[in-house]
Order: sequence, then C-alpha cells, then structure tokens
Amino acid sequence: MDREHILDEIKRTAKANGGQPLGRDRFHEETGIREGDWYGKHWARWNDALREAGFLPNRLQGAYDEDRLIESLIGLVREIGRFSVHGELRLKRRSDPAFPSHNTFSRFGSKSQLVSKLLGYCRSHAGFDDVVSLCSNAHSPEQLAPPEAIEDAAQIGSVYLLKSGRYYKIGKTNAIGRRERELSIQLPEKARTVHVIKTDDPGGIETYWHNRFAAKRKHGEWFELGASDLKAFQRRKFM
Repeated sequence: MDREHILDEIKRTAKANGGQPLGRDRFHEETGIREGDWYGKHWARWNDALREAGFLPNRLQGAYDEDRLIESLIGLVREIGRFSVHGELRLKRRSDPAFPSHNTFSRFGSKSQLVSKLLGYCRSHAGFDDVVSLCSNAHSPEQLAPPEAIEDAAQIGSVYLLKSGRYYKIGKTNAIGRRERELSIQLPEKARTVHVIKTDDPGGIETYWHNRFAAKRKHGEWFELGASDLKAFQRRKFM
C-alpha cells in the first residue's frame, strides 16, 4: 500500500469528518485500508500517521456511561418515531460520527433488556412521555444481533462499477446480472461489471461514490476513472 495514498485518505476522510481525523478502526471501515497495510511498513503507531498527515493525534475516547447511551437512543427514537433497530443505529452513526457505535449498545444484552432500560430511564425522568409511548410495544426476546449477522440480513442491494469503453458507470441495483444485460443492449460497446459493493443503503452509498468522483463525472452516472480510483472502489466489499 502506497504511503502517499494512505496520507491522502487520512486527509480526505478527516475533511469529511469536520476536520477531525478518524480513529484507526473507523478509518479502516471508511477506506478499506487495513492496519496491516501501514503498521510496521510506514509507521509504528496510528498517531504517527496522523502527525505526518498534519493532524494532532486523536485523544482516547472514554467509555460511554449508560445514561449518555440511553439519552442518545432517546434522541434517535424521537427522530425516527419508533424504537430503533440495529440497522438504524448503524445508519445514524454513519451520518453522525458523534453518535455512539451500534456495538456500544450490546452491553445491555437483548433488545428487550435495552427497551426496559430505556423505559425505566424515561419513567424516572420528566419530559419523556412521548418516548414511553413510542417504545411501549417494542419489547422482543431477540438478542441484539452482531454486525456480521445484520450485514447478512440487511444486504438488500448493491452498488456496482460497470465499464463500457473508456468510461465507468456507478449505479445501484438489486439484480446485478440483469442490470448488466439491460445496459449491454443499450450501449454501443459491450459493458462488463468491474466490482460490486453489497449494501443495506444502495441510494446513500451510490451518492457517496458519485460525490467522491464528482470531478471525474462525464455524463449522468458515467465517469472517467483512473487506476487509483478503481483500487479505492474495489477495496470495498460491504458498506
């Protein structure tokens, strides 16, 4: 993995995060760049990479206390109008880096236990009658699923990279093979699928890549991409 590419990705993701560089794990999630791509090759510590990219090292974030977690969950319940499921926690974190990671809520155990904790908090504090009403029917014996299980269950679509001639199309679909055949009929040159990213948010992930390659857009969903662009897209298998 090229040192300059990693530094460029640190700067790009920090800019998208309001000027704050990402932690090591979230950087991997966002870019596909693994610890093994830089550790012991370019830097001995993640903070060394951040310094070279021009940022102050990240301070360790303390563990969330239970009240803060519950209050974050209350805000999300009010935002979406119901008790949030695991996938909604993930989507909220993706759109708001200040929101706790979905994994953090697993400390409460099952979904039913989390609902009970939230209702207990709301009933012992004033001003949360609306939240009690929204969550009173949300009890369920099922466990909060691990991320891997949620990804398997939530893969309802794909974002694909298709090549025809010198240009690449970035689009979304629920049926890759069918979409490739449809486009092949319409295009003067044969189209082939270069890479597919599985996702539970096809529209959002398609928009992410459209925005990332906006400077290379030629027409509609068609882009003129270089080798580094292809590598960036192909590193991602799930978003």
